[in-house]
Amino acid sequence: MKVNTAQFMALYAWYSWPNVVLCFFGGFLIDRVFGIRLGTVIFSIFVCVGQVIFALGALLNTFWLMDMGRFIFGIGGESLAVAQNTYAVSWFKGKELNLVFGLQLSMARIGSTVNMNIMGWIYSRVRDLLGYTGPSTLGLTLMIGGLTCLFSLGCALILAYLDKRAEKLLCKEQGKTGEVIKLTDVKDFSLSLWLIFVICVCYYAAVFPFIGLGKVFFIEKFKFSSQEASAINSIVYIISVPMSPVFGLLVDKLGKNIIWVLCAVITTLASHVMLAFTFWNPWIAMCLLGVAYSLLACALWPMVAFVVPEHQLGTAYGFMQSIQNLGLAIIAIAAGMILDTRGYLFLEVFFSACVCLSLIAVVMLYFVNHLTGGDLNWSAKKREKMQKVAATEKEI
Repeated sequence: MKVNTAQFMALYAWYSWPNVVLCFFGGFLIDRVFGIRLGTVIFSIFVCVGQVIFALGALLNTFWLMDMGRFIFGIGGESLAVAQNTYAVSWFKGKELNLVFGLQLSMARIGSTVNMNIMGWIYSRVRDLLGYTGPSTLGLTLMIGGLTCLFSLGCALILAYLDKRAEKLLCKEQGKTGEVIKLTDVKDFSLSLWLIFVICVCYYAAVFPFIGLGKVFFIEKFKFSSQEASAINSIVYIISVPMSPVFGLLVDKLGKNIIWVLCAVITTLASHVMLAFTFWNPWIAMCLLGVAYSLLACALWPMVAFVVPEHQLGTAYGFMQSIQNLGLAIIAIAAGMILDTRGYLFLEVFFSACVCLSLIAVVMLYFVNHLTGGDLNWSAKKREKMQKVAATEKEI
């Protein structure tokens, strides 16, 4: 389509920037207006419509239409992730929640890996079929890729049916408190929840922007070929596919979420320090980063469910996604400026500083949880025992 790099990167911006606000309101709408079932279906429809408009923009060689498609896709995309997290907690809280979050991460990474490897092949097949390269080829390829969005919508509809059926069979309505979420409830979020938000933003700021810039880093510092650099840069996601469910199951069986998060953050810091100040084989550092990334996601995200009332879960996860998008957008801009003016060594120091902030927040969370008698660092056995006691008291 003869677009420059700035125009191409704008497609990402149209998705990320709106979600600084939209994720929070998506969570609020799930909690207060639509409910989880209708909300999930509505956001899935936004994703489908956005992808169709995006593909039409390519088909008609109209780039502003593609921007609009990405904006609509973004309205649904991140809010759908909030709905997914809320569903997971609703179904699995107190049981296999960490495992479920690990499986969610694995499926997301499988999707990313398949997309990166399959879409180019589909494009070449469509080009051979049409006999030329042009907007029609790109548009048709994006339409074919959009079939996964239709599959997602189908899953949302099936899940809504299953959830409604479970509500009747398990009498889930009887357990509701009658409380409703208000936007002003954000001011009542606990210190523990705010520290979880800080850990999330500072940690992912040192992972996603680094991977975005990593290929050239490995080419310049370690003299890798383009193919080698791509392979090592993708190892973080590849490792997370099998390891996320394993770590999720491990955290479920042992508990102690804060300790696992602490281990993940320290390992990530070690990885960035190795990449910044040594010429050791970078495969070591990147494999460590992949393991740590998988562990953190399984242990951190479920902790929100332990510190937030169930009627506020959608809003809490939405707020977490919102500030994560804000942090990633700002850090990505800062990282680009540092790279242009100071080079990769300063960039790695910057990422290490972000991880250090995350580490400080984890240590603070440990002490806040300990002083307030929170359950974030309970063992799995103790959590199960206390849940049984609470259930018994409720029946009495």
